[in-house]
Amino acid sequence: MRLSPIFSTLFFSFVLLCYVSPIMAKPITIADVDIPMKLKKVSDHVYYVQGVAGIATDNKGFISNAGVIIGNDGIMIFDALGTPSLAKKLRSEIRKISNKPIKKIFISHYHADHFFGLQGLLSPGVEIYAPAGAQQYLARDGAEVRLNERRKSLKPWVNESTRLIPPDHFLDKDMNFTFGGLDISVLQFGSAHSDGDLVMFVKQDKVLLTGDLLFTGRIPFVGGDDVQHWIAKIDELEKLPARWIIPGHGAAFQDFKKGSRLTKNYLNLLYRVMTSGVDELMSFEEIYDATDWSEFKDLPAFNSGNRVNAYRVFLNAEKAALDNQ
Repeated sequence: MRLSPIFSTLFFSFVLLCYVSPIMAKPITIADVDIPMKLKKVSDHVYYVQGVAGIATDNKGFISNAGVIIGNDGIMIFDALGTPSLAKKLRSEIRKISNKPIKKIFISHYHADHFFGLQGLLSPGVEIYAPAGAQQYLARDGAEVRLNERRKSLKPWVNESTRLIPPDHFLDKDMNFTFGGLDISVLQFGSAHSDGDLVMFVKQDKVLLTGDLLFTGRIPFVGGDDVQHWIAKIDELEKLPARWIIPGHGAAFQDFKKGSRLTKNYLNLLYRVMTSGVDELMSFEEIYDATDWSEFKDLPAFNSGNRVNAYRVFLNAEKAALDNQ
């Protein structure tokens, strides 16, 4: 029996709704969050919000930074913070200074404190960009494990309706474009701090947004496999003619050498002591206990993060030593 075109259309629409409506019907619940957040202006077109120096669940998850670039006809956001609630609050702060539409979101790297907020910023037409390497994070079981952990540790700001949002575009090379009269460079730095890292340079304003390639006010988190590569990329960043540098964590700064000193000193110490210790066939505990950590021991996140960072670098040094045999 042949179905009429009208009946056929209705039938297949019904079938489609049976599959799609359960997904579409799930409400996205974004709780309000009552922490201070204020956009700080660093140039004519660039603002940022600054999280506190601490571990992931401190300050209701507001520990990282996000940048806001306002062009002639729209807005770009650099990093989406650690919860949809924080991103929703960021949106409300943006609306205090501009009603222009949010058009693009760039995520410097796929770590929870920088992209879990995406649902609080999405609207029709918004494009999300992330570095190649982010797909590795999303493909691992650890991504869902982290989400489930944050549903407990950051409840209700991360909850059952919070989802891992993939980008629309994975970038595997540098990207240069004009946005609302501004010349923008997005630079790919490969696996440095994470599986994949990118930075953004706003040329007219000479503002550099680095994500977690740079930290101020707390020890860095070592999430990548090659701290030497990370250090080399920091040296590349110094060559850019930036007047303002906005790190992934901590206050923006203007003196690059001074502002990057903490991150470089810390990474150099980790690499030096772990590599030399492995060469001398020392155990991790022996290396760790023999290291002078005094330059960093009073910084936020040291007690919770330093041993984990050091052990990761130790494992990579062991692997490199074996590969070179």
